[in-house]
Amino acid sequence: MSDDVLSHIPALRLFARSLTGRYGDADDLVQDTLVRAIASAQSYTPGTNMRAWLFTIMRNRFYNDRVKLARERPGAEDCISSVPTTPDNQYWHVRGREIEAALMGLPQAYREAVMLVLVTGESYQSAAEILECDIGTIKSRINRGRKLLQTALGEEV
Repeated sequence: MSDDVLSHIPALRLFARSLTGRYGDADDLVQDTLVRAIASAQSYTPGTNMRAWLFTIMRNRFYNDRVKLARERPGAEDCISSVPTTPDNQYWHVRGREIEAALMGLPQAYREAVMLVLVTGESYQSAAEILECDIGTIKSRINRGRKLLQTALGEEV
């Protein structure tokens, strides 16, 4: 049997494909096997079956990786990969601009009532006093203003 590692690569690829079932994973396994073989070249006895030695390295590496993958369980509830790395501030920034534009598009009477009660948190009574109208008028303007906002934002009324 030849001690030339390169002559065994086609057979290693075939064996790796039979283990992994995928071409990309098989190529990674062959590469990892060759790296490990180079790293432990001192343990190879010249004149012995190099092909069997390489296949043993590959097989052991494959099954060790399988055991690790079973232990790691990527995608589990407590897996850090499921936690977003950055909050989605951009969406809320854009949505805030849309809401602001929709608010500014309201007729002034509705906009004033909506801003006072819904945005600044004033009571209906306080808003009625500020705008010098009845409390029923404030409630009506807020109701109509909400409907106009929902329509402008593309939400169901």
